[in-house]
Amino acid sequence: MMIIGFLFYRMLVYYLDMQIDHDLVEEIMEVKEYSDKSTFYEPHEFEDLIVQYKKISKANPSSSYADTVFYNPVKHRTETARYLKTELELVGQPYQILVIASKFERQEQIRNICLIILIPVMILFAVVLMVNRILLKKIWKPFEQLLQNITAFNINHERPYEPVDMPVAEFKQLNQVLVELSGKVKSDYDEIKLFTENASHEMMTPLAVINSKLDNMLQSNVLGKEDGETLVELYKATSRLTKLNQSLLLLVKIDNNLLHDEQKVNIKALIEEKAVYFQELIGGRNLTVDLELADISISASLQLLEMLINNLFSNVIRHNYDGGKIEIRLDAEKIVFSNTGHNHALDPEKIFDRFYKDSASEGTGLGLSILKQICNRQHYLLAYSYNHDLHTFTITFNN
Repeated sequence: MMIIGFLFYRMLVYYLDMQIDHDLVEEIMEVKEYSDKSTFYEPHEFEDLIVQYKKISKANPSSSYADTVFYNPVKHRTETARYLKTELELVGQPYQILVIASKFERQEQIRNICLIILIPVMILFAVVLMVNRILLKKIWKPFEQLLQNITAFNINHERPYEPVDMPVAEFKQLNQVLVELSGKVKSDYDEIKLFTENASHEMMTPLAVINSKLDNMLQSNVLGKEDGETLVELYKATSRLTKLNQSLLLLVKIDNNLLHDEQKVNIKALIEEKAVYFQELIGGRNLTVDLELADISISASLQLLEMLINNLFSNVIRHNYDGGKIEIRLDAEKIVFSNTGHNHALDPEKIFDRFYKDSASEGTGLGLSILKQICNRQHYLLAYSYNHDLHTFTITFNN
C-alpha cells in the first residue's frame, strides 16, 4: 500500500507538471501573437502567471523547463512554480522570455485527492485490523485454554486432564489426541508407580528376614572362622541391597514430586540438630567440625531438607580420613559443606550421576544423586569444587 501510494502520488505530480508545461507553451504562443502588434504580452492578474522579458544579443531557438520558487506579487507569498525559459525575436529584437506558472493551487488539488483516498483507506485498514484481532482472539482463546490445561495437568494428581471445547476442526483433533494421550500416560504412570511400590515392599520383606537370620547366625557360637567371615560378607551385601532399595525408592518419590510438606524451616537449628545426631560418628573418627552458621529460615519441604542435610553430613564423614576436618558455613544465600579426604579433585561432570562412585567406596553411588535431585526439586543450585585440599559442596538457595 505504501509503495502504490507513493507511485500514485508521483504519477499525479508528473501529470501536473505536464499540464503546466502545456499551459506554459500556450503562454509563449500568446507572447508571439502579441509581439506582432508591437507590444509585449502581460498576463491577467488572476492567472498566477509571471512573464519576464530580457533583451539579449542573439536569440537561440531552445527551451528549458524546470521547477522553481517565486514570490507571487498578487497573493504576497512565496510559492512553488514551474517555468519555461526560451529565446524569441520580438518586435525585431532578440529577447529571453521567462514564463513562471504557480503550482500552489494544483498541489492543493493533489493533496485533497490524496486525502480523499487515504482517509477511507486508513479507516478501512483500522477496521480490518480490529476485526482481524477480534476474530483471531476468538479463534485462539480455546487454544490458549488448551495450553493452560496441558500446563496444569499433573500425573501425580487424581484430577484428569480437562478437555476444551474447540471451534476449529484441527484444534478439536489436537484436543482429542491430548485427552487420549493424557489418559494413557496417567494409566501407565499409575501402573508403574503401583509396581514400584509393591516391588519395593516385597523386596524389603525377604531382605528383613535375611538380615534377621544373619544376625542370629552371627550371634551364635557354632560357626567356624571361615563361616563367620562369609556371613559377615553376606550381611554387608544384604545391608547394601537394603540401602540401595531405599535410595531408589526415595529417588522415585523425589522425581515424581511426591513429598509435599512445605513450611518455614530454620536451617541453623536443623544443622545443629544433625550435628548432634552425627556426633558419635564424628567423635569415633576424631574429626574436627568448624561451624559458622547464620540464623536463617526458608520456606521449603522439611522432609527434603532433612534428607539434604543428612546426605551432606554422611558424605563429609564417610569420605573423610581419621583426624580430618569438616567446615560448615551457612548464610542467607547458601550452605557450604567442606571436608578433607583421601582423594584429590573428583570429576564435577560425573560426580552427581547415579551409581558413580570411587572404586574404594562402599556406598551405593546414589547419595550425591539424591542430593542433586533434591536441589533440582527445590530449585537450588548445587556445585562441587576442590580447593586447598578440601572437597566443597555449595548449595545456593533460590530467590
